[in-house]
Amino acid sequence: MSARGSATYRRLLEVAARELAENGDVEVATIARRAGVSVGLPYRYFGTKSGMLRAVVTDFHDRLDEAVIAREFVGDTWAERERARVVAWVDHLYGDPLAPVLLGRLGDADSDGVATQRLHAAIRCGARNVARGQRDGDLHAGRDPELLVAAVLGGVHTAVTVALSRIPRPAPADVAAQLWAFVAGAAGVAERTS
Repeated sequence: MSARGSATYRRLLEVAARELAENGDVEVATIARRAGVSVGLPYRYFGTKSGMLRAVVTDFHDRLDEAVIAREFVGDTWAERERARVVAWVDHLYGDPLAPVLLGRLGDADSDGVATQRLHAAIRCGARNVARGQRDGDLHAGRDPELLVAAVLGGVHTAVTVALSRIPRPAPADVAAQLWAFVAGAAGVAERTS
């Protein structure tokens, strides 16, 4: 893709993300109008409305991965590193206008498929992380890392979805503190450090 094509793609993606955050859905004609391009141009880059949604969801998860999931946090223990990850996770989602929409289901099979794939990738990454904590003696070794992470991510995901839907929203620091208590309890941090 040329530099001009990349810039156009990026602009369309940003407009689609804003439209989705503001209205909970996208219409190709609206995106084209807001981006100042012909109605046919978004189809050139995304193929379909579903393709556009898939691109927005993929971009959202790419940013989440970079900011939180794939990031190495500093700390001497698993608990120190993961407490920082929980805070970063909440802060990132609170700061992303797409989070309230994308943490739920869009009802688009392609987009929901991307979200499911990314969740499974996060579970695999988290399972490796928990296994490391178990090897290092920071976590109880008798728990299945993959099942533990699946349960924790499901709980964190749902809790953040609830927090983002409240009016007024609870403070991110309060949400992160409550989520950390949940994660630490589920992982057995308290029983290993006491």
